[in-house]
Amino acid sequence: MDFSFSEEEEALRLEVQSFIQEHFTEEVLADLTTGKRGRGFGPRAAPIFRKIAERGWNAIAWPKAYGGQGGSRITQFLVEEEFYRAAQVVIGGGGTGTPAVLASGTEAQKQYYVPRAIHREIIFCQGYSEPHCGTDLAGVRCRATRNGTGEDSHYVVNGQKIYTTNAQVATHVFLLVRTDPESKRHAGLSILLVPMDTPGITVRPLLTLQNNPGGPAGTTYGEERTNEVFFDDVKVPVSCLLGEEGDGWAVSQRGLNLDRVGAWRYLISVKRDEDIVNWLKSDDVRAAPLRSDASVRDKVAELWIEGQVCRLMTMRSMTIEQRGQAFSYEGAAEKVWAPEHGVRTTEAIGQILGPHAQLLNGSPDNLQEGLYAHNLLSAFQSTVNHGSVQVMRDQIARKGLGLPKSRM
Repeated sequence: MDFSFSEEEEALRLEVQSFIQEHFTEEVLADLTTGKRGRGFGPRAAPIFRKIAERGWNAIAWPKAYGGQGGSRITQFLVEEEFYRAAQVVIGGGGTGTPAVLASGTEAQKQYYVPRAIHREIIFCQGYSEPHCGTDLAGVRCRATRNGTGEDSHYVVNGQKIYTTNAQVATHVFLLVRTDPESKRHAGLSILLVPMDTPGITVRPLLTLQNNPGGPAGTTYGEERTNEVFFDDVKVPVSCLLGEEGDGWAVSQRGLNLDRVGAWRYLISVKRDEDIVNWLKSDDVRAAPLRSDASVRDKVAELWIEGQVCRLMTMRSMTIEQRGQAFSYEGAAEKVWAPEHGVRTTEAIGQILGPHAQLLNGSPDNLQEGLYAHNLLSAFQSTVNHGSVQVMRDQIARKGLGLPKSRM
C-alpha cells in the first residue's frame, strides 16, 4: 500500500495550487458554486474547465486511447483533491457512468462516451433509486421492454426514478432498469445509457432542505434540488445497453465501487474536520477560548485521527486498483467508515460551537455564513447515498469475510 506521494507528484500538487490561486477568483468561485448547488455552472466556469482539460488534469488516470493521460490513479487523486478542497468541484468528467463505461462498455461505447466526458460534453446523472426502493436496488421496477429486430431493435422504457441529482443539467442518465419482467431481485436488471433529451422523459424538481436559505460555498451536500424523473414510452436504441442484458446488477456495482473511491468522496467526509480546525485557528474572537479548551482540543484531535483513517482507506483502495488486484469489499468499507465519521464530526462540532452551530446562512451572528448549520442539515445524507451503510456492512460481511447471506 502506498501511503505517500512521490517528489514528482508533490511538484504537480504545487503546480495545481498555483493554478487555483491564479484563476479561482471570487467571481469564478461564485460561478462554480452555482453548479455545485444544481443551478448549472456560471459563464466563468467553462473557461476554467477548458484550461484544466488542456493540461490533462481531469483525465490523468484514463486510458490514452480515449483521450486520457494513461497515468496513475494516485496522481489523479492528488489533483482532484486540490480542486475539490478549493471549490468542491469534481473535475473528472462524466460522473458514475464513465468509469462504468470503461469497465463494462464495448469499444464503440468507450470511443464515443469517454472523450466527450473528458471535455464535459457528456455528463451522467444516476438513475437508480425509485420511490419504493432507495438503497434496496434489487427492487427496481422501472421496466425496459425490447422490441424489433436488427437495426430497428430498441427498448421501450416506462417507470420512475427519484432523488436523481443533477438530472436537470445532465446530458445522459445511467439508468438501471428491469429487462426481464419475470425476474426477481438482482436477476433481470440491465443498464441503459439514455440521452436526457429523448422524448418521453420528464424531470420534476424536488427542493431540498438547502434550498431556502441556500447553503454557503463549502457545504457538504449543499445541492438545493434533486429530482423525480418519469419515463413514458421512452424509445432507446439497443446500442445504449451497457454490458450484457440481465447483467445490470454487476455492471452497476462495478460503477459504484469505482465511484466510491477518490478525492471527492474522501473529502466529503473529512472536510468538516478541516473546516473546524481552520476556524479554531482563525482570528475570530469566538474561537480563542475554544481552542484553549483541553476538552475541545482532545475531541478535535480524535476526529482528525479518524479523518486520516478515511484517507488511508482511500489510498488502500486506489493502490489495489492501480496494481490490478481484486477490488471487492474495500469500497463498501470506506462507505461505512467515512460517512459515519462525517456524522460524528458534525455532531461534535455542534456540541463545541453550541447555539452558533444552529444559525443558518443569513442569520445574525452565524459562523462562516452558517456553514456548520447547513452541514448539520445534510449530515446523514452520505450514510444513504450510493448505498446505505447497513447494505455496505452486509457486503463487507459476505464479500470480505465470507459470511453467509442473512436469512432476514
